[in-house]
Amino acid sequence: MQDPNADTEWNDILRKKGILPPKEAPKEDDETEERVPERRSVVKTYEDMTLEELEENEDEFNEEDEAAIEMYRQKRLAEWRANELKKAFGEVKEISGQDYVQEVNKAGDGIWVVLHLYKPGKFPQTKFLKSISTTCIPNYPDRNLPTIFVYSEGEMKAQFIGPLVFGGMNLKVEELEWRLAESGAVKTDLEENPKKQIEDKLLSSIRCSLPTRKDSESEDED
Repeated sequence: MQDPNADTEWNDILRKKGILPPKEAPKEDDETEERVPERRSVVKTYEDMTLEELEENEDEFNEEDEAAIEMYRQKRLAEWRANELKKAFGEVKEISGQDYVQEVNKAGDGIWVVLHLYKPGKFPQTKFLKSISTTCIPNYPDRNLPTIFVYSEGEMKAQFIGPLVFGGMNLKVEELEWRLAESGAVKTDLEENPKKQIEDKLLSSIRCSLPTRKDSESEDED
């Protein structure tokens, strides 16, 4: 049976003869309104996709979206490269004076560099080790860092856990040396606890600021 709505030459002749009713013109506004939500849903979809998902679903996007998707793909690639660049570090790298300019001054845009200057071999009789906390002890809390364990012949002799034990950011090298010497881990030439000197000075300044008994009696007489 012939479809009266089909766009054929025979139906056009029948319409001219008045046998078939005129063909209705398509409603452009309705079609546009129907397409807009569809395109918007596509945009929402590819914005949530990973690079792998974009490649897998590439055939589902229409030609009008290709430019936007390509821009989005380049954006995601740039983000991925930036994240990979951040992961390029993760260990302490030893450098010499000749490497300073290249490794520090020319490290690259957006890269922070922390340079630790030190002297090796101050206590050559003691073995010093380092380890990522969660590698040594799974789920070790970050709040307990820094942590120092002191061992001798397989037994723990001392442990220093958390920033408060070290005096926070005010810790001096001599104070740490004294702590390690107290545990027996190192030998030191320090004759007394450097922190005790600071505490003595602090107590002395407090005493000087307090009114003496004689001064109190003079104020009472007045």
